[in-house]
Amino acid sequence: MGLRNHPIHTLVSPPVLLFMGVMVVSLLLALLPACGSEEPTERPGIGRSTSTPPAATGRSGGHPTAEKAAATSAPTVEDETPTRTRRAAPPLAGTSAETDRAALVAFYHATGGENWTIKWESGAPMRQWHGVTTNEDGRVTRLHIERNELRGTLPPALGNLAALEFLALGDNALTGEIPPELGHLGNLEVLGLAANYLSGELPPELGNLASLRELNLNLNELTGGIPPELAKLPNLEFLVLTKNKLTGEIPAELGGMPRLRMLRLSENQLNGGIPPELGRLSSLEELLLGDNRLSGSIPPELGSLSRLQELVLGGNPLSGSLPPELGGLRSLQVLDLWETRLSGDIPPELGNLAGLTVLSLGGSRFSGEIPPELGSLGNLRGLLLWGNGLSGEVPPELGNLRNLTQLELQGNQLAGCVPAGLRGRLNEASDLGGLPFCFN
Repeated sequence: MGLRNHPIHTLVSPPVLLFMGVMVVSLLLALLPACGSEEPTERPGIGRSTSTPPAATGRSGGHPTAEKAAATSAPTVEDETPTRTRRAAPPLAGTSAETDRAALVAFYHATGGENWTIKWESGAPMRQWHGVTTNEDGRVTRLHIERNELRGTLPPALGNLAALEFLALGDNALTGEIPPELGHLGNLEVLGLAANYLSGELPPELGNLASLRELNLNLNELTGGIPPELAKLPNLEFLVLTKNKLTGEIPAELGGMPRLRMLRLSENQLNGGIPPELGRLSSLEELLLGDNRLSGSIPPELGSLSRLQELVLGGNPLSGSLPPELGGLRSLQVLDLWETRLSGDIPPELGNLAGLTVLSLGGSRFSGEIPPELGSLGNLRGLLLWGNGLSGEVPPELGNLRNLTQLELQGNQLAGCVPAGLRGRLNEASDLGGLPFCFN
């Protein structure tokens, strides 16, 4: 059958067929861009460049965005705002890690990063910067830069490091105040800023650090009082504020910290009495309050600190008698009460402190005789009784102190002789106050 006899030919004339052909060709031309090759768009969090595999930009299994951004250049202020075009967002980790990076950039500039001993290298990801540790999401978890010539102030931007667990910047030359923004670091477990030149008052916002286990601000120039808000730290084990210029009273609230193992407040200008509430610190192993302006008596409640190993209260104008309850501190190794105004007899109960290695009562106002019970302290290495009003003879029981190497008796009214058993054991620092050794 010929074309002219085809049913379509019988319904459509040649002009119509031509028109339909033109329409089909136009339609095909319009569809060609959608069917052809398209310039590839950026992959979220990776960008156009394919020179670095995603696995190399972060830790295994992590999100690469932050490390990719960190590797593009050295820390500069301009880098705080990313300029690359991205599709909208999958994980928040990329944005958060970039916030971390911006915080580190601010820290770098505020502390004179260009003059650090070990600088942050241009083009390196954050996890390769000196003292920086990141997690699988690229978030900063540790900032540990000690003895690196950091100078300047701590920027508030450090409070944006939401994943930070460890912040240690000791032995540098940091100045200025501690930013209250550090109180935002809810995951922080260790805050160590010792041996700097930090000044101003302790921010009460540090009491918001619910995860904090260690706070070490030793050897700075901090002033003002100890914030009672620190007692809100339920996990705090170590509180070290020695060698500052802190004033005011020791907050009684500190007695409500069940996990506190170390309380070091020595060498400040603290005044008032020793809070009896400190006797509730059932986990306490060290209580160092020496070289302050504390007055009043020693609370007998301190005798309840069954785990206490070191008690230093010397260098304070304390008064009254030495509580015999301290004889119940069976774990005690050091009892240091030098240069106080304590008076009365030395309690014989101190002879129960079997683990004691140092008993320092020099420069106070003790009177009466030396208790013979002190001869039971078999681990004692130092017995310092100088500068008191002690009288009577030296007990022969002291000759049983086989480990004693330092004995200071000068400045008293003692008579008799020193037990012969100590001859040859005492070091050059010993001073017997002119007393001779016994013959036997």
